[in-house]
Amino acid sequence: MRAGDRAYETLRTEILDGVLRPGTVLAEVEQSIRLGVSRTPVREALTRLTADRLVTALSGRGLVVSEISPDNIVGLYELRQALEGQAAMLAARRRDDVAFRQLQRRLGSAPTLLEQGDEGLREYFALVDDIDQAIDEAVDNDYLVAALQSVRLHSSRIRRLASHDHDRLRQAASEHLLIVEAILAGDASLASHATHVHLHKSLTNALSSAESEATSTASNTV
Repeated sequence: MRAGDRAYETLRTEILDGVLRPGTVLAEVEQSIRLGVSRTPVREALTRLTADRLVTALSGRGLVVSEISPDNIVGLYELRQALEGQAAMLAARRRDDVAFRQLQRRLGSAPTLLEQGDEGLREYFALVDDIDQAIDEAVDNDYLVAALQSVRLHSSRIRRLASHDHDRLRQAASEHLLIVEAILAGDASLASHATHVHLHKSLTNALSSAESEATSTASNTV
């Protein structure tokens, strides 16, 4: 892997996982020393991350990790409603029953996974990723899939805010099951509606979590 690609993957993963928190300054020299590469690959990585909107240029501070503001969250979910609702409808019409039956069975174990600590959470989120992948394949529309993948990049940052809310995660698992069952039934309208309900509840929780984190951060800086 090229040094620029390696720097990009490392920095992106650290941003998505919350290791590099919103507002963190990303100076070329500092990051090149930390990552063990020259400044050129770091500059290339930061350019790509800026295009991904994970990094933002701020006057007087240089490049920083993008904030997760309430306005950003609402804007992202407005786009998710449009894209994911349509994707669920198309998946219900073009689905591969075998793939979604497997997901239905795996979702039955979701409550148990959510009680197994960090490892269980990783398995649960891997299952959610597999649901997204199955929907992408069923949709069979490269343009829609590309748009969905861009949205999910930012959604994963927001999802991290809710990773400790087990009540919400259990609810979300039930909502994912309803979406999968609607797709299996070939009910495009129900699949879209179930997706909208899931996103509405997810948005409400994300805004609440973002507010709590902002309050906590402000308290720690006093």
